[in-house]
Amino acid sequence: MKKIGLLYVKGALPLFEDFGNLPTHIVKQNGMVNGQKASDVLDGLIIPGGSIIESQSVGEDLKNEIIKMNHDGKFIFGMCSGFQLLANKTDIGRRSPCPIEREGLGILDVSFHPMIGTDRVEAEILDDSFLTKGMVGESATGFHCHTYGLIEGDATPLFLSTVKRTDYQNNPRKILSGARNDEGNVTGTMVHGCLDENETLKNNILEFIDATEKNILDIKEENRELSKKIRSEIGIDTNINAKSMNSPNSSGLPKVLMMVGTGSDSGKTFLTTGIVGTLRKKGYRACVLKVGPDIRDLVPSLYLNKENMENFSSIQIGGLGWMDLENVLKNLRNQNYDIVLIEGVMSAFTGMLNEKTPFSSAEIAKAANIPVIMVSSCSKGGIETAAVDIVGHIGIMDKMGVQTSGVILNRVYDKSISKVASSYITAITGKSVIGEIPKIKMTDRGNTPEVEIKLEEFCLNAMKTVEEHLNTDQILKMAKIPNFGGYLSYEDIVCNFKK
Repeated sequence: MKKIGLLYVKGALPLFEDFGNLPTHIVKQNGMVNGQKASDVLDGLIIPGGSIIESQSVGEDLKNEIIKMNHDGKFIFGMCSGFQLLANKTDIGRRSPCPIEREGLGILDVSFHPMIGTDRVEAEILDDSFLTKGMVGESATGFHCHTYGLIEGDATPLFLSTVKRTDYQNNPRKILSGARNDEGNVTGTMVHGCLDENETLKNNILEFIDATEKNILDIKEENRELSKKIRSEIGIDTNINAKSMNSPNSSGLPKVLMMVGTGSDSGKTFLTTGIVGTLRKKGYRACVLKVGPDIRDLVPSLYLNKENMENFSSIQIGGLGWMDLENVLKNLRNQNYDIVLIEGVMSAFTGMLNEKTPFSSAEIAKAANIPVIMVSSCSKGGIETAAVDIVGHIGIMDKMGVQTSGVILNRVYDKSISKVASSYITAITGKSVIGEIPKIKMTDRGNTPEVEIKLEEFCLNAMKTVEEHLNTDQILKMAKIPNFGGYLSYEDIVCNFKK
């Protein structure tokens, strides 16, 4: 049969997308497939996105197998971080005054530099390759999800994406988003989902490997079994197995809960990741959504629970993002999720005084009667300030009609102070503090998804923290079935602030 490899190393996102349901075998750190060298048995290789470059998880044995496959003319398809692995180098020092460069394999003559992109895109196809045969001048759809998306170099351009925003700013233009080698058997792209959304791209791969109708049926069956195997492990090479999936009621909308903060860097992503991983370990199926366009915050959760990034993963606010809330809820219907966790953007109120509505997490929660967990970090203003911030936020949320189901004090550095603060919060608001989370130290850079992040360290620390300090069964009970009732007007919002 035909065999298509999928790189399965730390930092990779093997089920972030389905890759046209083409992968049939995993390739691990040793470069082997069922005890044989990948270059000897595979017809081609797909390298997924993630943090492969930052995690430095590709060793010499695996590098040699990839180079050998290229030398033999087999197809290699690199997606996002996989593209970076095939390139010359990537500057991952987005917040560093000096470049921090990680070397790639040099198969594609390009280098990457910091540029954030999270748009859904159309990408013009510029040249022929095994992937794009006969498609020059046509377009492919998909989405960007990258921090290092500025591509420079001499490799033959393959994709040109039309984007609206980069680096958090409106800047409509076309940017290079794919390249090929001179022989056309190696391609890289930043357009996630392109094999799932564009049938011709997938069919070109099948044609390149001379797949017969029987081969195609075999590939589909092998891919189905491979996906089950991949999904059975939490993360990659963690040796943490997930329990068998529960069978939630698929007759309607799943229950929903939102994580909101008193400000940016409150720890929403870290805690959401830990909750999702812990629930998956128990056998629950969780969907994770993001208020606003920065879907990069969802990556750690998807790394653990092996779910796809969906076209409804980003909830629009003020026209930013992918899909409006009402249609997101329609897409969630009958999806077999036990719970949907929505991660808010910055503070619950960030954007609320913009006349465009909705423009904040609180407005999204109110519009569909979604309960929230309020998270506040103690690391900047201290525990006392975090407590006062929570009380102030809950007061306005109550006036808006948003239910706060629980409170988490994050990055607590003194238990005696936090106990007093928790009593103060409950006494004033009537809300329970469901967790006092200690400050967690990371051994390397990258404790937030928008900086150089080692997914495995971030995610496993998040899971461990949640398992030790939060009750996920209690959190499950806080979620409620949403009911879209429409958005508050700008005038109503201003009145809430004046009360």
